[in-house]
Amino acid sequence: MGYRRLDLLVFGLSVSILWGTVFSDLILSKVDRRVDLRSQIVRITSTLKVENDGTNVVSEVLLAFPDDQAKHLAYLAATPNEGGKGKAKDFKTSSSLPVELVVHPKHDMPPALTFYSVSLPKGLAKGDTFTFELLAVFTHALQPFPEKISQAEIQLLVFQDSAYFLSPYAVRAQSLTVKLPDARIESYTRLDNTKIHGSEIKYGSYENLPPFSYSPIVVHFENKQPFAVAQELVREIEISHWGNVQVTEHYNLNHGGAQIKGEFSRLDYQARPHVRGASAFRHLVAKLPPRARSVYYRDEIGNISTSHLWGDSRKTELEIEPRYPLFGGWRTSFTIGYGLPLQDFLFQSKGKRFLNFTFGSPINDVVIDTLIVKVVLPEGSGDVSVSTPFPVKQSQETKVSHLDIVGRPVVVLEKTNVVPEHNQYFQVYYKFNSLAMLREPFMLISGFFFLFVAGIVYMHADMSISKSSASYLAKLQWDEVQAAVQQVENIISRCLTIHDKLEASLRDLSRTGDIQASKAARKAADGSLKELTKELKPLLAFLQSSQQASQILPKVEDLIVKEKDLQERLLAKHSTVVDCYEKKYGGKEIENRIAQHQQKINALTQEVDDLLDFIAET
Repeated sequence: MGYRRLDLLVFGLSVSILWGTVFSDLILSKVDRRVDLRSQIVRITSTLKVENDGTNVVSEVLLAFPDDQAKHLAYLAATPNEGGKGKAKDFKTSSSLPVELVVHPKHDMPPALTFYSVSLPKGLAKGDTFTFELLAVFTHALQPFPEKISQAEIQLLVFQDSAYFLSPYAVRAQSLTVKLPDARIESYTRLDNTKIHGSEIKYGSYENLPPFSYSPIVVHFENKQPFAVAQELVREIEISHWGNVQVTEHYNLNHGGAQIKGEFSRLDYQARPHVRGASAFRHLVAKLPPRARSVYYRDEIGNISTSHLWGDSRKTELEIEPRYPLFGGWRTSFTIGYGLPLQDFLFQSKGKRFLNFTFGSPINDVVIDTLIVKVVLPEGSGDVSVSTPFPVKQSQETKVSHLDIVGRPVVVLEKTNVVPEHNQYFQVYYKFNSLAMLREPFMLISGFFFLFVAGIVYMHADMSISKSSASYLAKLQWDEVQAAVQQVENIISRCLTIHDKLEASLRDLSRTGDIQASKAARKAADGSLKELTKELKPLLAFLQSSQQASQILPKVEDLIVKEKDLQERLLAKHSTVVDCYEKKYGGKEIENRIAQHQQKINALTQEVDDLLDFIAET
């Protein structure tokens, strides 16, 4: 970190000496910067008062960023501030000033800098002033330090910037305020006129600074906010002219904060989640449109993770909880889907239909490294065009779905480094002939017609098999074997359900300490398992006596044996845990005593699942 600060200092000194008089027409008479570090996204809001001190009319203002900082710049917007400091807050309105990347600046510029230009609403003559607000949003600008922490340690982050506003113009007066999530600050750079008030650090004011002045600062602070980073998010928006817009979002998510080191203890986490899991996050909230319907959430295994949905006439909120809390470096994948009324998002203008929809993710706490938005248009759509409020990469592809002939055109929009500020409306325009809507009903009617004709032919044809034939008798015997095997599968599944209840009683025991309740659960499980064992005996005897079951019988016998071994291990583990609680052993001692049982239980569980899958596919 020391070398990094030295490099920044040398960079600032060299720039201020070599390029101190590049621009003399403009002066920043007042600059007020406010840095918000309360989440993983760094937002810097600056109020700039520009004054023309030269003779030529000026129509644009240049903004400078170091290349190391510019590569993390996700969003940059400027808007006039006619009401003074802090009055203009909406950076997404039509009154925003045009901001463009300057590829080839008009003047020679110092190296390692990236420039943007802000176009003024009208030219500034000599002595004129103009005040505007600038919002710069950065991702991955906060670095964990240390990079790895244990489950019980607090996440600490490092932020680096300059106490002076880096600008190609001279600055008469400026100040900087750094807003932190908490009053606990490990360390920060102390300069002249530095004050700290609770969770805020204030630098300045500083006066009469030459162009490209730079004074590096480093803030080392505590941050418990979730670092949810979607390495890739694919949003598919499918339009149906029959009244529905179907949205499906596939998330590939990870925790981008300090990585966890050492072992993770579920017992410690459940006992004290705010102490033994302070750096983890347990849920995310997706703010969906108000009339969202048929909302679902599932991960790679299925729709059995926890989710809560509520809403009113203005909004619909979906709170989702992954299967496990996400610590630094951990990953998860899940899918959100919902339907929307077509009339809320599809409109007509000048002979074309157009979709008006939001671009970004409905989860505001997520930073998206790569966002891919796919708009699936109805089959037969043509003359497609797209309007977006910011540059995106565009392409087209085709999707073939049910009842399609040539496929549906798909507009693909891709953007990297996406933040909540990008959640703005975009439009997809296309032409569509209403008669094409009759294609699918006609295909359905034709399909049912041919189905009924086939049914009539089938009913009048004699395709029966003689009940005295060997093939018919063999089929009956095989049906009996399949029925018996299915009953065995059902009994084994009921046994596995009882196993889950035993495990749940241990979790309840760790949470409540109620030993008697755990013993009662054990007693009930013993009785149920004995009854199921009795039900298995006649089924196994039948399969052993049937020649048709010769191929499947070894797997069935192996399944019963494995499940019996699993029962014994689970009961032994249950007895050990209850005994430890009666002797008041600690959590670490309990884990050590059941470690060998748990290892064997995991192996047997996998073997039982594999055998069940094999038998089900036979």
